[in-house]
Amino acid sequence: MNSINKNLKRASKWAGLLVIAALGAGCASGPGANPRDPLEPFNRGVFKFNDAVDRAVLKPVANAYVEVAPVLVRKGVSNFFENIEDAWSTVNNTLQFKGVAASESFFRFGINTFIGLGGVLDVATEMRIEKHPKDFGHTLGFWGVGSGPYLVLPLLGPSTVRDGIARVVDAQADFAGGLQHVPTRNAVTTVKLVDKRAGLLKVTNMLDQMALDRYTFTRDSYLQSRQSAIFDGYPPDEADGNNRYEVIEEVKP
Repeated sequence: MNSINKNLKRASKWAGLLVIAALGAGCASGPGANPRDPLEPFNRGVFKFNDAVDRAVLKPVANAYVEVAPVLVRKGVSNFFENIEDAWSTVNNTLQFKGVAASESFFRFGINTFIGLGGVLDVATEMRIEKHPKDFGHTLGFWGVGSGPYLVLPLLGPSTVRDGIARVVDAQADFAGGLQHVPTRNAVTTVKLVDKRAGLLKVTNMLDQMALDRYTFTRDSYLQSRQSAIFDGYPPDEADGNNRYEVIEEVKP
């Protein structure tokens, strides 16, 4: 698992280089190709690799985690990492001049950190303080930076050219990646990865049971959810020169 952690961090750090490599290697597309996914041959290859890693390692570990860890423990772990994400959301909502969202994200982080035992307890939600998750990809999109082609990153999963580059900035704000003690950093990164994968077990199990193209479903779900999140659930109409996407849950296999 330590080797997976190292690869995951390396993939985040060099996401921009992977974007450039993908653009140079996978632009061949036929007349029937999805215009948002001109790199489909490359993406499907990476998707297949990610799926193999997931089925061999991540999914079994996540299933074991769900079976062994009590619900309260798993909830506390999820709350802890989501609390850290609230801190980064504060920054990105501020960069988007969203005063209310930035304030609520800031108060969520402060309340859960100091009253919720470092974020293990989600006191802010009990106080009905709304959550406004935003990353740097959302910020770039808000300021008009186009998403570019859909892109599947090794181990990291669905992305776009814009979001792949933004991950380099997001990685700098990652709590686990900033830990200096290597064993501790690896342990925290492992727990974070397993917790995130465990949260997607129901979704991926549903996909496995459905007769559909998992790659296409994952791609469309990601693009739709990102578009919706950038415009806070109200993406522009096609009449405005953009596609309107319905709000659906983001899927990351």
